[in-house]
Amino acid sequence: MEDAMQGRTLLSARWVIGHRDGRHVVHENGVVVFEGTDVLHVGASFEGEVARRIDYGEAVISPGFIDLDALSDLDTTILGYDNGPAWKTGRVWPETYIARGPYEMYGPEELAFQKRHAFAQLIRNGITTALPIASLFYRAWGETVAEFEAAASAAEDLGLRAYLGPAYRTGGQVTDEAGNIRAIYDEPRGLQGLADAADFARRIDGIAGGRIRAMFAPDRIETCTETLLQRTAEIASEMGAPVRQHCSQSPVELRLVREQHGCAPIEWLDRIGVLRGNWLLPHGTQATEAEFDLIAGAGATLVHCPLVAARHGGMLKSFPGVRARGITIGLGTDTHPADMILNMQIGMMTARLAEGVGAIRSEEMFDAATLGGATALNRPDLGRLAPGAKADITVIDLRRSLQTPDPVQTLMTSASGRDVRDVFIDGRQVMADGVIPGIDEACDAARAQAQFDGLISKYPDRTAGHPSVSRIFTPSYERAMP
Repeated sequence: MEDAMQGRTLLSARWVIGHRDGRHVVHENGVVVFEGTDVLHVGASFEGEVARRIDYGEAVISPGFIDLDALSDLDTTILGYDNGPAWKTGRVWPETYIARGPYEMYGPEELAFQKRHAFAQLIRNGITTALPIASLFYRAWGETVAEFEAAASAAEDLGLRAYLGPAYRTGGQVTDEAGNIRAIYDEPRGLQGLADAADFARRIDGIAGGRIRAMFAPDRIETCTETLLQRTAEIASEMGAPVRQHCSQSPVELRLVREQHGCAPIEWLDRIGVLRGNWLLPHGTQATEAEFDLIAGAGATLVHCPLVAARHGGMLKSFPGVRARGITIGLGTDTHPADMILNMQIGMMTARLAEGVGAIRSEEMFDAATLGGATALNRPDLGRLAPGAKADITVIDLRRSLQTPDPVQTLMTSASGRDVRDVFIDGRQVMADGVIPGIDEACDAARAQAQFDGLISKYPDRTAGHPSVSRIFTPSYERAMP
């Protein structure tokens, strides 16, 4: 498809979520008109000339979702759903694996494929802006510039709006066969990873008509040294680029950071002077009240990933408490499926489990999936449908949903990512009737499964004691013999 449609395009539907006076508004039987890359009009009607009209009927026309922690590989976290602890199931490198030398478990073509495959999954779920995240547990150390060159090419081809940068680190975790986890470091290797990431950032920032921008992705707080983070902060500030770093997610992280630095993770970021307004912090499920105060004081963003947290028994303890501090909250999927609607629904449920049914309303979670991400990225042209905003639009089919009197509440109760029908990014229709041009969904799914099966077969290499796959991932029920 062409990069942007020629002439004006008018979209209409039962529901349109527009934006006015700093907040979303709902138009029943509304229209959205865009021309080139930008929204021209949102309202009940439009009297001007248009080149193309699409009526979606019983649907909601929504601003595209912004995913600040978007899965960009084949999700290994699902392997831990019923199998743990992590050190027994290959999520922490054993000492024997370190001794023989960590290696890449995917080849270059596989790494490139999984980025393209993941980006297509994001679009299918109505995500129009993404900051990719991938696991480093199966990597030799960090992500490579080569795979991100391929990621930039895939994002440009598919039309995804993306902030890209390879993950790097100066440290990692290792376990003995009794489950004693300790930190290991290779600072020169990590600093070279930052240098490579900075060079990549300068080369790709602003390509694809501005759809592709740079970001910096130092890995988890417990895997980064002070020098690495301070240099990251300086370079990112000079470029005006976001920095995303996982934090306050697990008891092991809290223990390692306290052993290393004598304080909690967010306190350490603040102490070394890197906690800033461009810092995006996924999770925060283990953060203290004092740490949330530091996040608020720095103007940093909390990236809420409710689905992946809830799968492993965690939750953000107080969504309304974080909001009350004035902290910007964005959302991240961080797992398979990359279903932002499901993430919003789980976010609603866990917030109410933590604080009561009155703790949160549907529009607050929808704001996090749209306006929160836009604020985090300093992009007032994203996350909303209003004149002058980018034509990043997600159309969600409600014909199979039991509709409430309100479209946002319907999304929270009856819809899923599978209901996303059409997606426009920068005025380009990147998905029509669930089909993404150039993507063979069935073929790619089969290739992804074969690649994932190959990864699983290598788990004994990097699991303490090197047990068999059947002992690492125990079956739900006894397998019947033929």
